[in-house]
Amino acid sequence: MQPHVEKHFSGGETIRDIVIGMSDGLTVPFALAAGLAGAVAASRLVLTAGGAEIAAGSIAMGLGGFLAARGDAEHYRAEREREIREVAEIPDKERAEVSQLLMDYGLEAEDADRAALALSKNEEKWVDFMMRFELGLERPDPKRGLQSGLTIAGAYIVGGIVPLIPYFFVSKAVDALPYSAGSTMIALLVFGLLKGKAAGISPIQSAIQTVVVGGLAAGAAFCLAKTFS
Repeated sequence: MQPHVEKHFSGGETIRDIVIGMSDGLTVPFALAAGLAGAVAASRLVLTAGGAEIAAGSIAMGLGGFLAARGDAEHYRAEREREIREVAEIPDKERAEVSQLLMDYGLEAEDADRAALALSKNEEKWVDFMMRFELGLERPDPKRGLQSGLTIAGAYIVGGIVPLIPYFFVSKAVDALPYSAGSTMIALLVFGLLKGKAAGISPIQSAIQTVVVGGLAAGAAFCLAKTFS
C-alpha cells in the first residue's frame, strides 16, 4: 500500500518576511519618486533620492525584522525558564494543567490524568508540551533573526528597484512617472500571484488583494509625498 503523505505549507515565516519587505519596497520608493517627479525635472535626481531611500529603508526594515525575531526568541527562552521552575516547584499543579488541556481536547478525566502522569516522567517533553499547548509558543529557529533581517532587506531592495526602473530610461521625471506607476502595479499583480501560489491559496484572489492593498498604500503615500513636496 502506498504511504499517505500529507503536504503542508511550511514557509509561512519566510513568505511573511518577503511580503513585508516587498510590499514596502514597492510602495515607499514609488511614493517618494512620484512626489519628487512633480518637484524636480531631471530623473537622475529622482534616482539619487530613490536609491538613498532604498538603502536606508532596507537597512531599517531588515534591522527591524532581526530585532523582532530576537525578541521572539528571548520571550520564548524566558517563558521556558519559568515553565521549568514551575514543573520543579509545583509539579502537581502543572500536571493538573496538563490534564485540563487534554480534557479540553476531548479526553475523559481519568484518561487525561493518566496521560498527564505519563508525560510528567519526561521533564523536557513535559515542558515542551506546556510551551506549545498552554502558551501557544513554538521553539524558534536560532538562525531566524539573521534570516528574517536579510530576507526583509533583500525583498525591500528588489521591490524598491521596480518603481525606479523607468527613471533610468526617461530623462524627464514627470514623463517617467506613468511608467513607474504602471510597473509598480504590474509588479504587485505578479507578486500577488506568486504569493498566493506559494501559500497554497487562490493566486487570483491573492493577486487582487495585493494590487488593491498595495495600490491604496501607494496612492496614499503618493498623496502625502505630493502634499509635502
